[in-house]
Amino acid sequence: MNSAEKIIDRFGGQSALAGLIGKRQSTVGYWAKKGTVPVSWHGKLLEIAKNQAIDLQPVDFIPIDDEKNLLPAESSLPKATHWGELTIGEKEIPCYVLNTGDRVFSLKGVVVGLMGTDGGQLVEYLKVRALQPHLPSDLLPAENGEIPALFKFDTGGEGFTKYAVGIKIERFNELLRAYSSALLDHHLSAHDSTKIALTDRQLQIATTAVRFLQASSDVGLVALVDEATGYQYERAEDALRIKLKLYLEEDMRKWEKTFPDPLWNEFGRLTNWKGSVHHRPKYWGKLVMELIYGYLDADVAKWLKENAPKPIRGQSYHQWLSGQYGLKKLTEHIWMVIGMASACQTMPELRQRMAERYGRTQVQMTLYLPVQH
Repeated sequence: MNSAEKIIDRFGGQSALAGLIGKRQSTVGYWAKKGTVPVSWHGKLLEIAKNQAIDLQPVDFIPIDDEKNLLPAESSLPKATHWGELTIGEKEIPCYVLNTGDRVFSLKGVVVGLMGTDGGQLVEYLKVRALQPHLPSDLLPAENGEIPALFKFDTGGEGFTKYAVGIKIERFNELLRAYSSALLDHHLSAHDSTKIALTDRQLQIATTAVRFLQASSDVGLVALVDEATGYQYERAEDALRIKLKLYLEEDMRKWEKTFPDPLWNEFGRLTNWKGSVHHRPKYWGKLVMELIYGYLDADVAKWLKENAPKPIRGQSYHQWLSGQYGLKKLTEHIWMVIGMASACQTMPELRQRMAERYGRTQVQMTLYLPVQH
């Protein structure tokens, strides 16, 4: 059985899984025939599996290699000790830490995340003439089509062993830099005949690569500071991933317009506002700063305020908000505040509950004034 068939079997077969995802059986049948489940469905299937108490892990989506192609021997392959997924745009790239200490990405995940496709061979993208002058030697395809930087490893799956082809993150960064250099040549090609221009498709990939390289640089510096100061042990587990998603986002709406009406309704009730919530008082902005931005990670809050995005037509607030990268935590926080506010009778009570929820201490200042005679 291939990886798709194993996953389908855990849900009770093609008809059962098709019913759970609201698709025809032919869709699931195509997955089985192809041998892999499209990356766009990984998150949905993991969510359904969790709700149905089905044992399904991100590593289960990695294609199973043919035993005859496993070279070197199984026992000598590096093995993953930790694994997870890194979000790039709408794509999830499986990532691993091996027992050798290397951090690696799944090759298929790299192609899907960077190239924006549901499959394909990396070697075909690396053969592009505009890219080749910028690639290090171990990323240049050999005559037989092999790429020296790629290697097979044991994904560490329990119950049955799975294998995948991976690329170390250092080599992935080299690939991003190569695309960055190729993009620079593209812009210079209009005035320099020695420079090679990119096609529209290659230009799209190069732009994605540059954005990810820049975002990774920002997050990397944050991680280094956190490690140097010891803050890495105090920050939220997903703080850096949220930062990466936010740094990658470029086209989101103004935050104030994404706040749902129930938030304003609660603010109106707790402040005894008699007017319409659509013509709310300016001091509610201070409440947003205090209760929403003030309880978010400071760096994330700063980014959100400084990158007010443009409106997107044809979508409701809920549809737009739930579809944006890096906004999951912001959305959860807003609705947590709404829920907490609904149980309060006054704004001071909400402030007190928020402080208790996030471990903040109330400070009371004493002010001395001259006695008036």
